[in-house]
Amino acid sequence: MRPIYPLTLIAVVAAVSLTLGQAPAPQRGYGAKPELPTPAPATSVVKFVKVVGWPAGRTPSAPKGFTVAEFGANLDHPRWLYALPNGDILAAEASTPAKPAKDQLEQKVQEGQKQAKAITPSQNRISLLRDADGDGKVESQSAFLDNLNRPFGIVLVGQTLFVACTDGLYAYPYTPGMQKMDKPGKKILELPAGGYNNHWTRNVIANAAGNKLYVSVGSASNVAEHGMAEEKRRAAILEVNLDGSGERVFASGLRNPNGMDWEPMTGALWTVVNERDLLGDDLVPDYLTSVKDGGFYGWPYSYFGQHVDDRVKPANPELVAKAIVPDYGLGAHTASLGLTFYRGKSFPERYRGGAFIGQHGSWNRSVFSGYRVAFVPFSGGKPGGSAEDFLGGFLADNGTAYGRPVGVIVDRNGALLVADDAGNRIWRVAPAK
Repeated sequence: MRPIYPLTLIAVVAAVSLTLGQAPAPQRGYGAKPELPTPAPATSVVKFVKVVGWPAGRTPSAPKGFTVAEFGANLDHPRWLYALPNGDILAAEASTPAKPAKDQLEQKVQEGQKQAKAITPSQNRISLLRDADGDGKVESQSAFLDNLNRPFGIVLVGQTLFVACTDGLYAYPYTPGMQKMDKPGKKILELPAGGYNNHWTRNVIANAAGNKLYVSVGSASNVAEHGMAEEKRRAAILEVNLDGSGERVFASGLRNPNGMDWEPMTGALWTVVNERDLLGDDLVPDYLTSVKDGGFYGWPYSYFGQHVDDRVKPANPELVAKAIVPDYGLGAHTASLGLTFYRGKSFPERYRGGAFIGQHGSWNRSVFSGYRVAFVPFSGGKPGGSAEDFLGGFLADNGTAYGRPVGVIVDRNGALLVADDAGNRIWRVAPAK
């Protein structure tokens, strides 16, 4: 979920609006060199979809040759997924909490967040879904770990399960096949969770050697309007040892990185990033990019390289000059969150090595964008074609939606699993037999 900022700072054209028959926006803002219009903050709108849930028998839509089926239900806001070596799937169930509104207009905005199922009571748990025979149907579902502080990222290294919560990184002893964590965890790394705390999600992945962890921490604001002191260790990907020691900033200037994965051909770290809001319908595109060790990607001073954001005071020309241009634009306000490279073998050849991206959907655009799982083909370790619809059908009519996709992973049989937090489901996409 993208955050809302103090409304005195923005021009709100519509607090909550419902528009007939909205469809995903055209491909403006996509690609290696996306079109970047002149900033137009006065035209920014606040517009939320209304989530109505999935009618019985209805599913998202995939390309011809694929089937879509419900994999997990009876979940409460599943945002992130992780596949264990034995095929078990862990689903992190957490949500954005409600906060007291500062004024009447902000109260209307919070109502919009609630109708979009972006603000809900947080279950603060991780559920385990078991498909023991690999037929794509869950035989058992149980609470694996609960009483957490908004869990998100999960990774297993050896016999240790790491869970990234909004306030820290935790380590748990894991036994293969266990259905419930029965041993206490240890907090190995404190993470910034206070203050304005717009971006509460924390993801974690391990390197191939299994000796380093990479933790994503989003910014505390839109464009540092509360000062850079609030942004320490934020808008960054941190690198730590398995015991939480040796922390360093691996890359910075990444407003809100969520999905992270290793590109299969080169082994490079890639991430998807939610860019800044309130500059108009088509600024600033979210993006998919390789992450360079020590790289700076512009936030908050600039975007897509040296495009200066005049709202940020004081400016920092020295850092702007160093800002790296992201590899691939993903459209403005699409809320691109999930990322996985396809390493399976069951999908057609054209999908292998490409990137699947969960786009949660816009709130700061006059025409809805995102609300789909996009696919970006790769060639030679780089994006090699246009982004395309892979899983759609989340938007309905009259400004409504059935659900909103977030995390994406590939299961042991090569099927794509998609966490639908607003729809309270996990969808499984597999080749038709």
